[in-house]
Order: sequence, then structure tokens, then C-alpha cells
Amino acid sequence: MFDHLRISDIAAALTLFFASRAVIQRLTTKGPMLWPFLGIIPTLFTNITRTFTYHGISFSGYAGVMTCDPANIEYMLNKRFTNFPKGKYYRERFADFLGSGIFNADDQVWKEQRRAAAVGMHSSRFVEYSAQITTDLVHCKLLRLIEKVMENKGCVDLQDLLLRFTFDNICTAAFGVDPGCLAAGVPVIPFAKAFEEATELTLFQFIVPPFVLDVSWEKKLKIAVRTVYEFAEKVVSDRRASGVNERADLLSQLMQVYDVSNDLETCFSDVFLKDLCISFILAGRDTSSVALAWFFWLLHTHPTVEDHILIEINTIIKQRSIGPRDQTDVVFSIDELKKMQYLQAAVSESLRLYPSVPLEFKEAIDDDIFPDGTFVKKGARVIYSLYSMARMESIWGKDCKEFRPERWLRDGMLISENQFKYAPGPRLCIGKKFAYMQMKMVAANILLRYHVEVVPGQEVVPKMTTTLYMKNGLKVRFKPRDDIHVGEVTTISFPSILGNVVISCFFEHHATTSDPRLKIHPAVLLNNGGSF
Repeated sequence: MFDHLRISDIAAALTLFFASRAVIQRLTTKGPMLWPFLGIIPTLFTNITRTFTYHGISFSGYAGVMTCDPANIEYMLNKRFTNFPKGKYYRERFADFLGSGIFNADDQVWKEQRRAAAVGMHSSRFVEYSAQITTDLVHCKLLRLIEKVMENKGCVDLQDLLLRFTFDNICTAAFGVDPGCLAAGVPVIPFAKAFEEATELTLFQFIVPPFVLDVSWEKKLKIAVRTVYEFAEKVVSDRRASGVNERADLLSQLMQVYDVSNDLETCFSDVFLKDLCISFILAGRDTSSVALAWFFWLLHTHPTVEDHILIEINTIIKQRSIGPRDQTDVVFSIDELKKMQYLQAAVSESLRLYPSVPLEFKEAIDDDIFPDGTFVKKGARVIYSLYSMARMESIWGKDCKEFRPERWLRDGMLISENQFKYAPGPRLCIGKKFAYMQMKMVAANILLRYHVEVVPGQEVVPKMTTTLYMKNGLKVRFKPRDDIHVGEVTTISFPSILGNVVISCFFEHHATTSDPRLKIHPAVLLNNGGSF
């Protein structure tokens, strides 16, 4: 029967089948093309700004809805929050690494961990302690490492340096343990390396169907997870043994959480605390460091924004009644960091364009219908892309792709955008204040002392994982401000058709010329609310 069947005949039949299927799909659905075996994978990123149902790789069982509509996201994360948890698929794939930690928990377990963590992180003791830890780490380790790099006229991977900083910072602030990632010589820390491997391999497990995974991959994941677990378990057991009295780190406070409702002291199990430790490291290490790396990259491509930040920083220093005249001795207080409104706007704008968590996943418990009419089937996995939303004119306007910190300011004061354009919902980050304090502390101290010069010739592109890393890192050199003789901020008043306009000006004397050139940058804030 098949004696005269040729390969060309089979190819023609498959082509006809595929073409007819494509026509039928176009007439019956509005989603991207479903390719044989590959599902929507080949056309996923060309359709990522739309709302549509999708199917993943054949036999993976991966299907659901993708959306970037703020109304749909608000409905899912707020109005119907209980119907859209992380879901069974997500929890199972991340269980080996995150256990029942807050990032992998739903329902009552999530609520319990969130309540406990919020009590600890928002306490005055932890706020003061974490601020002091961050300050010490910036001045005693980070700036000293940068100074050595600068003195040796070398370059460094800024993303790696910031990952080391945030790793030490979260471990010290949350658990009272310094891993030593920023120690002299920037040594390889086995736990830090294992944590990074566990994160990447777990994501791979989440995306790829189980039948694709091999034994060597699973072995690497088990070794990495075991190293992470041993570290977390030792931290918890050591703290139990040494006691928690008079300690202000988060772990010590979580070991004795006071429950006001029944006047009882609630002690969490060691397994519970171990899982929570791992989740906090994941949150505190990756998100802030990656956000800062993209922030400094954007400043490199937008020097005017850097000028405005320097104006703000120098203005705040000048407001001190007494203080160090040498910029190397400047230590910013929390109150001074809070005054840096333009810096926070610039960090927020950087996070908008390069969100540390680019994709989010939910799973529908029951059938549902989104506000735009899209039917969501029970068990469907819903994906929404914060990275794509930032680049949609319908959400952010025609300048959506521009780095413009001013979109976060009104009359010189920070404003809040619709949270569902930023998409936190009830899972709003409880560590947001800590993260902004940390990022502003690092940015202000580095920018006051150095110009961060990106080494030319690099390919700076995102690496799409659970965290939006730079695929190749970011090699930079540090140029001390003294080399370009940055002077103080001077305020000039002069009349205009708008009335008296007060401009803070920034005098920059270039050492490369015999006669200094005067460079004036208009301040971000004008007393009449105008702009240049």
C-alpha cells in the first residue's frame, strides 16, 4: 500500500494539514499560531502584549491565558484574588528549592508567613538595625572594593558586585550572618554559588516538560539544593542554640512572634523558618541587585538624569548645619535618603522598564471570565508580563519606552501610579521600604563619589529567568568625582516671564582643559512647577 509513497508526498500532506489548521485557527480563535509539537513557543514573544489563550509544548500539559491588560490583572490580583493563587503546578516545581516558603505558599500558609514577616520587618528595632547594617556594609566593604578597583585602573562586573552586596546585606540583616561575599579578593562562596545554581535549575524545571530532563541535571539540582538547605538549617539551629534575646535581626524576631489575639507566644518550626530564610534570600539578593545594575546602565545612556540626581544629593548635603567637607566622609541618614525624591523616581522608572521579576504566574481554581470577556478555564495557568506592559503605549503613553523619571513626580513630589500597571495586588512586597532604602543608599553613595563608566563594546541584554538578569553582566570602570572637579551646588535666582525661577546649578570644571568650562544643569524642581 505504501510502496509508492515518497517523502515529498508526506511533506506535501503535512504542509496541507498545517495550512488548513492555520486557516481554521485564524477563523475560530484570536490567539497566536499553534505550531505542531511546539505550541505557541515560536510566536510567543511577538504576541506577548495581547490577551489570548495558549498551549505550550506538546505533552507538557501547559495551557492557559496570557494577558497584559491592567483591568484583567486587577481583577485577578484583587477582586478575585482567592481564585488565582500560585497554583499546584508552580508549587510542585519549586517545592524542592523553596519548600513551603512565602514565595511558594498559597492560602492560609501564605497569610501566616506574610503576617509574621510583616510584624518583624516593620518593627522599629528591625528598621533601625537593617539601616545600620546597610550603611556599614556600603561604607566598610562596597566602597572600599570600588576604591581598589579604581586605584588599579581595572574594571569589574557591576551586576556581580551588586549581587555580592545584596547577598551579604540580606543575610546579615535578616539572619545576623555575614556570608563574606564582599570580603577582600571577592572569594567564591560555595553557598552563594549553590543558591544561584538552584535558582536557575529550578526555573528550568518549571519551563521544560519532565520528560526532557535528564539524570545529570537532576543530580546538579539536588547537590545545589542540599548546600542551600544545609546553610539555612545551620543558621536556624545556631540561633536556637545561642538564643534570640537582644538580637534585632529578622530571624530572631520570627522565632518569637507575639500573637495579640490570644496573648500567646507563637514559635514557628525549624522547617518553617528554614523555608522562610531561603525565600527571603531569593527576594533580597536578586531583585535589588539586578534593579541597581539596570539603573546604572540607564544612567550611562541618560547622563542628564545623572546630573539631576547629583544636584539633588549635593543640595541635601549643603542643607546640613554641620558636616564633612570631604565627600568621602559623607554618610547619609535615613531622613536624607527619604528626601531624595528624584533619585527614587529614577529608581522607580528603572524598575518600570526593567522589572526585577519580568513574568508572573497564577492558576485558576475555578472557571472565570476576565473583564475583557476572556474565558479562563479551571486549572488554566495565567501569565502576565510586567516587562511587556512597560512597553505598551495603551498603558504608559507614547513615551512608554523612554527612561523618564519625571513621570513619577508632580510638583517635585513623588506620585503613585496605578498599582496594577506595576501589578503587586494583595501580594504587595512587604520588603519594599527596605529595598528602596537599600537601593538609594547604594546609588547615592556611589554617585556622590564616582562616575560609573560602562566599558564600551558590551552586549547589554536581558536574560529572561525568574529574575531579569543582564545576560552578560555589566563591566564598568569607576571614575572618581575629584578627577572632574565637581563643585558644590549653587542656587541662582533670576526673573523670567514665569516669575522668579530658582535653579540649582552644578559647576563642573574639566581637568582636561587649562581653562575650566562652566556647565549648568537646570534642577529637577522649580519653585513655579515649570520645567526646561
